[in-house]
Amino acid sequence: MTPAATTVSLVTADPTLLLLTAEEAARRLGIGRTTCYALIASGELESVKVGSLRRIPADALAVYVARLREASTASLARSA
Repeated sequence: MTPAATTVSLVTADPTLLLLTAEEAARRLGIGRTTCYALIASGELESVKVGSLRRIPADALAVYVARLREASTASLARSA
């Protein structure tokens, strides 16, 4: 790995970041960048504007996953 690639991977993997790019959020969720943008556009994944930039609050990922888990649990309960 090149020094530049090491620097980039350390920056993008920083768990202390409060705001994430769509690419960083997608990586943490294990989804594609396009899917992440679709979730933002639909309002399913919270995002904020910082100047002209679009960023996802790090805690919005946990909220999104919690909603997915609740929906999954509700779906299982209905089918039982």
